[in-house]
Amino acid sequence: MTAAYGKRYAVEIDNVAGTIDCVTRGKKTDVACGDRVEVKLTGSNQGVIEHILPRSSLLYRSSAYRSKMLAANATQAVIVLATVPSFYEELLNRCLIAAEAAGIKALIVLNKCDIGESAAAQSRLELYSALGYRVQALSAKQDISPLKPWLEDETSVMVGQSGMGKSTIINALLPDSDVRTQEVSDVLDSGKHTTTATHLYHLNQNTQLIDSPGMQEFGLHHLSIEDLEQAFIEFRPFLGKCRFANCRHMKEPDCAVMLAVENNHIASQRLGYYQSLVSELG
Repeated sequence: MTAAYGKRYAVEIDNVAGTIDCVTRGKKTDVACGDRVEVKLTGSNQGVIEHILPRSSLLYRSSAYRSKMLAANATQAVIVLATVPSFYEELLNRCLIAAEAAGIKALIVLNKCDIGESAAAQSRLELYSALGYRVQALSAKQDISPLKPWLEDETSVMVGQSGMGKSTIINALLPDSDVRTQEVSDVLDSGKHTTTATHLYHLNQNTQLIDSPGMQEFGLHHLSIEDLEQAFIEFRPFLGKCRFANCRHMKEPDCAVMLAVENNHIASQRLGYYQSLVSELG
């Protein structure tokens, strides 16, 4: 499935050129871009999705009331940031957590390094490089080539807040795709949403790229506290070593995670993000 437009979907069929316009049976909306599906044709260019085949991964976000599926069967999440407008580090952390929970690797791309405060933005990302996350500086309008090796032989889903240049990256990788780029609001210091649907693009036979709509928030209500603490990769060596088996690393005595922060093994800001999410999830 190569595109999701609300309750309508574009589906590629083996040995058939182009895509067909599909709906689901009843009110089902649990189809994600990147899903492999079985379709029953109802017309020359129309069909009904009958079954969703088993997924290798599913990346999605959720609030207390609803969820939004971003991509199925992705092998990596490409988190696009930019020097201008300024990126939200909290949103970066939420995207990293969602990728860890989905079992897919993460690549952080810092775009627009030819403008804005590039050195300051890259300095903010040193923490994540130290954790082992891959970080790539990029100026998509000038040279897209540094990104290409990271995408090769992967099914990547691009996520990030509005205005970071995701559409510009798609246009640079696929000049014929004609993706409308964002206007950036100087007043709000954020991008205006232009991508309203999720699209899958074929870069070559073995490389796919899924472009998801820009976002300003990334809810994680589908995660348990146990999922959350495992998604903070630097916590893992210290989990199970607290005095209390049900320690949530908030204020409990003899907490191994909080002790690791005191000993500079874990960054205090990362613990702060974790504790804020624990409070949010209740």
